[in-house]
Amino acid sequence: METAPFIRPYRDSDRAALADICVRTALDGQDSSAVHPDPELMPSIFAYPYVELEPDFAFVLDDGRGTAVGYVLGAADTRDFAARFRAEWIPRVSARYPAPTREARTPSEEMIGLLHTPERMVWDELAAFPAHLHIDLLPAWQGRGFGRALMNTLLDALHQKGVPAVHLCMVRANTPARAFYDRLGFGPLTVPDPGPVWYLGRPTHVIMQ
Repeated sequence: METAPFIRPYRDSDRAALADICVRTALDGQDSSAVHPDPELMPSIFAYPYVELEPDFAFVLDDGRGTAVGYVLGAADTRDFAARFRAEWIPRVSARYPAPTREARTPSEEMIGLLHTPERMVWDELAAFPAHLHIDLLPAWQGRGFGRALMNTLLDALHQKGVPAVHLCMVRANTPARAFYDRLGFGPLTVPDPGPVWYLGRPTHVIMQ
Protein backbone atom coordinates (compact mmCIF):
# COMPACT_ATOMS: atom_id res chain seq x y z
CA MET A 1 0.00 0.00 0.00
CA GLU A 2 1.34 3.43 -0.91
CA THR A 3 1.97 5.93 1.87
CA ALA A 4 3.61 9.34 2.13
CA PRO A 5 7.42 9.37 1.74
CA PHE A 6 9.21 8.68 5.01
CA ILE A 7 12.67 8.06 6.46
CA ARG A 8 13.60 4.66 7.81
CA PRO A 9 16.72 2.62 8.55
CA TYR A 10 18.47 1.02 5.60
CA ARG A 11 17.68 -2.64 5.01
CA ASP A 12 19.41 -5.25 2.85
CA SER A 13 16.65 -5.12 0.23
CA ASP A 14 17.63 -1.48 -0.47
CA ARG A 15 21.05 -2.43 -1.82
CA ALA A 16 20.23 -2.07 -5.53
CA ALA A 17 18.45 1.24 -4.95
CA LEU A 18 21.36 2.46 -2.83
CA ALA A 19 23.76 1.72 -5.67
CA ASP A 20 21.51 3.43 -8.21
CA ILE A 21 21.26 6.59 -6.11
CA CYS A 22 25.01 6.64 -5.62
CA VAL A 23 25.77 6.25 -9.33
CA ARG A 24 23.19 8.84 -10.38
CA THR A 25 24.59 11.50 -8.04
CA ALA A 26 28.32 10.71 -7.84
CA LEU A 27 29.64 13.12 -10.48
CA ASP A 28 29.41 16.52 -8.79
CA GLY A 29 25.81 15.69 -7.94
CA GLN A 30 25.07 14.36 -11.44
CA ASP A 31 24.92 10.93 -13.10
CA SER A 32 28.36 9.30 -13.13
CA SER A 33 27.55 6.29 -15.29
CA ALA A 34 29.09 7.68 -18.49
CA VAL A 35 32.38 8.38 -16.69
CA HIS A 36 32.43 5.26 -14.52
CA PRO A 37 30.77 2.48 -16.56
CA ASP A 38 31.12 -0.16 -13.85
CA PRO A 39 27.93 0.39 -11.79
CA GLU A 40 29.47 -1.19 -8.70
CA LEU A 41 32.55 1.05 -8.48
CA MET A 42 31.19 4.20 -6.87
CA PRO A 43 28.90 2.33 -4.43
CA SER A 44 31.86 0.16 -3.41
CA ILE A 45 33.67 3.30 -2.28
CA PHE A 46 30.96 5.64 -1.04
CA ALA A 47 27.91 3.55 -0.09
CA TYR A 48 28.31 -0.19 0.54
CA PRO A 49 31.06 0.06 3.18
CA TYR A 50 28.90 2.34 5.29
CA VAL A 51 25.87 0.07 5.40
CA GLU A 52 28.15 -2.91 6.06
CA LEU A 53 30.44 -1.37 8.70
CA GLU A 54 28.17 1.31 10.25
CA PRO A 55 24.57 0.07 9.86
CA ASP A 56 23.34 2.10 12.85
CA PHE A 57 23.97 5.28 10.85
CA ALA A 58 22.43 4.31 7.51
CA PHE A 59 19.02 5.79 6.68
CA VAL A 60 17.00 6.03 3.49
CA LEU A 61 14.14 8.10 2.17
CA ASP A 62 11.38 5.65 1.22
CA ASP A 63 9.11 6.90 -1.58
CA GLY A 64 6.11 5.44 0.24
CA ARG A 65 6.07 2.31 -1.91
CA GLY A 66 9.12 0.61 -0.46
CA THR A 67 11.77 2.05 -2.77
CA ALA A 68 14.71 4.08 -1.47
CA VAL A 69 15.11 7.36 -3.37
CA GLY A 70 17.71 8.99 -1.14
CA TYR A 71 20.05 8.16 1.70
CA VAL A 72 22.29 9.50 4.40
CA LEU A 73 25.21 7.36 5.57
CA GLY A 74 27.53 8.10 8.46
CA ALA A 75 30.53 6.82 10.37
CA ALA A 76 30.74 7.77 14.03
CA ASP A 77 34.55 7.68 14.28
CA THR A 78 36.35 8.39 11.02
CA ARG A 79 39.73 7.12 12.18
CA ASP A 80 38.23 3.81 13.30
CA PHE A 81 36.16 3.58 10.12
CA ALA A 82 39.22 4.05 7.92
CA ALA A 83 41.02 1.26 9.79
CA ARG A 84 38.05 -1.09 9.44
CA PHE A 85 37.68 -0.10 5.77
CA ARG A 86 41.22 -1.33 5.16
CA ALA A 87 41.00 -4.45 7.32
CA GLU A 88 37.43 -5.56 6.58
CA TRP A 89 36.15 -3.91 3.43
CA ILE A 90 39.03 -3.81 0.95
CA PRO A 91 39.59 -7.60 1.13
CA ARG A 92 35.95 -8.07 0.07
CA VAL A 93 36.29 -6.00 -3.11
CA SER A 94 39.96 -6.28 -4.06
CA ALA A 95 39.36 -9.18 -6.46
CA ARG A 96 37.12 -6.95 -8.55
CA TYR A 97 39.18 -3.81 -7.92
CA PRO A 98 42.85 -4.75 -7.42
CA ALA A 99 45.21 -2.22 -5.87
CA PRO A 100 46.71 0.05 -8.55
CA THR A 101 50.18 -0.80 -9.79
CA ARG A 102 50.58 2.27 -12.02
CA GLU A 103 49.56 5.90 -12.15
CA ALA A 104 45.86 6.33 -12.88
CA ARG A 105 45.04 6.78 -16.57
CA THR A 106 41.25 7.05 -16.35
CA PRO A 107 38.73 8.56 -13.91
CA SER A 108 37.75 5.06 -12.78
CA GLU A 109 41.37 4.16 -12.07
CA GLU A 110 41.58 7.31 -9.95
CA MET A 111 38.55 6.13 -7.99
CA ILE A 112 40.08 2.69 -7.47
CA GLY A 113 43.09 4.48 -6.04
CA LEU A 114 40.78 6.19 -3.54
CA LEU A 115 39.24 2.85 -2.65
CA HIS A 116 42.66 1.53 -1.69
CA THR A 117 43.66 4.58 0.39
CA PRO A 118 41.03 4.91 3.14
CA GLU A 119 43.58 6.75 5.29
CA ARG A 120 42.85 9.78 3.08
CA MET A 121 39.72 10.24 5.20
CA VAL A 122 41.72 10.88 8.38
CA TRP A 123 42.95 14.40 9.22
CA ASP A 124 44.32 15.41 12.60
CA GLU A 125 42.79 18.84 11.97
CA LEU A 126 39.32 17.26 12.04
CA ALA A 127 39.71 15.46 15.37
CA ALA A 128 37.03 17.65 16.96
CA PHE A 129 34.61 16.48 14.23
CA PRO A 130 35.11 12.71 14.51
CA ALA A 131 32.09 11.56 12.50
CA HIS A 132 31.60 12.01 8.77
CA LEU A 133 28.71 11.50 6.37
CA HIS A 134 27.47 11.13 2.80
CA ILE A 135 24.00 12.27 1.72
CA ASP A 136 22.44 11.84 -1.73
CA LEU A 137 18.94 12.09 -3.18
CA LEU A 138 17.69 11.39 -6.68
CA PRO A 139 17.05 14.66 -8.54
CA ALA A 140 13.25 14.42 -8.41
CA TRP A 141 13.41 14.30 -4.61
CA GLN A 142 15.72 17.25 -4.12
CA GLY A 143 14.57 20.68 -3.00
CA ARG A 144 11.55 19.33 -1.16
CA GLY A 145 12.82 19.22 2.42
CA PHE A 146 13.77 15.56 2.38
CA GLY A 147 17.51 16.25 2.50
CA ARG A 148 17.05 18.30 5.66
CA ALA A 149 14.95 15.53 7.19
CA LEU A 150 17.56 12.91 6.36
CA MET A 151 20.30 15.05 7.86
CA ASN A 152 18.28 15.61 11.03
CA THR A 153 17.82 11.87 11.38
CA LEU A 154 21.54 11.18 11.17
CA LEU A 155 22.51 14.08 13.42
CA ASP A 156 20.11 12.85 16.07
CA ALA A 157 21.42 9.28 15.80
CA LEU A 158 25.02 10.47 16.18
CA HIS A 159 24.10 12.73 19.09
CA GLN A 160 22.31 9.88 20.86
CA LYS A 161 25.56 7.87 20.61
CA GLY A 162 27.56 10.69 22.20
CA VAL A 163 29.26 11.89 19.01
CA PRO A 164 29.86 15.66 19.39
CA ALA A 165 30.33 16.80 15.80
CA VAL A 166 30.40 15.63 12.19
CA HIS A 167 32.18 16.64 9.00
CA LEU A 168 31.80 16.03 5.30
CA CYS A 169 33.94 16.42 2.21
CA MET A 170 32.40 17.82 -0.96
CA VAL A 171 33.62 18.69 -4.44
CA ARG A 172 33.73 22.45 -4.88
CA ALA A 173 32.16 22.21 -8.33
CA ASN A 174 28.89 21.07 -6.76
CA THR A 175 27.74 24.56 -5.80
CA PRO A 176 24.07 23.65 -5.12
CA ALA A 177 25.25 21.16 -2.48
CA ARG A 178 27.35 23.84 -0.78
CA ALA A 179 24.29 26.09 -0.50
CA PHE A 180 22.35 23.19 1.01
CA TYR A 181 25.02 22.53 3.64
CA ASP A 182 25.33 26.21 4.46
CA ARG A 183 21.59 26.34 5.19
CA LEU A 184 21.98 23.36 7.53
CA GLY A 185 24.62 25.09 9.62
CA PHE A 186 27.76 23.48 8.24
CA GLY A 187 30.82 25.72 8.27
CA PRO A 188 34.21 25.48 6.58
CA LEU A 189 36.99 23.46 8.21
CA THR A 190 40.67 23.85 7.41
CA VAL A 191 42.85 20.98 6.29
CA PRO A 192 46.20 21.31 4.49
CA ASP A 193 46.10 21.26 0.67
CA PRO A 194 42.51 20.03 0.31
CA GLY A 195 42.56 20.23 -3.48
CA PRO A 196 39.25 20.66 -5.33
CA VAL A 197 37.11 19.92 -2.26
CA TRP A 198 35.73 21.66 0.79
CA TYR A 199 35.60 20.19 4.28
CA LEU A 200 32.57 21.36 6.25
CA GLY A 201 31.47 20.54 9.78
CA ARG A 202 28.92 21.20 12.51
CA PRO A 203 27.93 19.92 15.96
CA THR A 204 25.40 17.11 16.13
CA HIS A 205 23.29 18.50 18.98
CA VAL A 206 21.51 21.31 17.13
CA ILE A 207 18.66 19.81 15.17
CA MET A 208 17.18 22.03 12.48
CA GLN A 209 13.41 22.30 12.14
